[in-house]
Amino acid sequence: MRHRLSGKKLSRPSGHRNSMLRGMVTDLLRHEAIQTTEAKAREVRRMAEKIITKGKGGTLHDRRQVLAVLTDESIVRKLFDELATRYEDRAGGYTRITKLGALRGDAASMAMLELLP
Repeated sequence: MRHRLSGKKLSRPSGHRNSMLRGMVTDLLRHEAIQTTEAKAREVRRMAEKIITKGKGGTLHDRRQVLAVLTDESIVRKLFDELATRYEDRAGGYTRITKLGALRGDAASMAMLELLP
């Protein structure tokens, strides 16, 4: 039974999965768009939305919690300075997933995950 379990395993051990998702969220905030598989995009979206919401809080506690997830301090500064002001009037829904089609090799469904302007 899956009671109270959230998220997909993505066929990876938990350490690998967590570090992969942390890196992808950091890259999403750095480049403001990433291309990945649909399943990974959905999981990264969950983390990114929570991180941006913490960035809007702006307290020292929020900053330390974000630093525990993101892998680059310059991205944390960008989040609290630029992105928090961009999304201050928006109550969630900071990202968009656009389906791109299937890969030629293994037919994995690809998606573009991007931050909204």
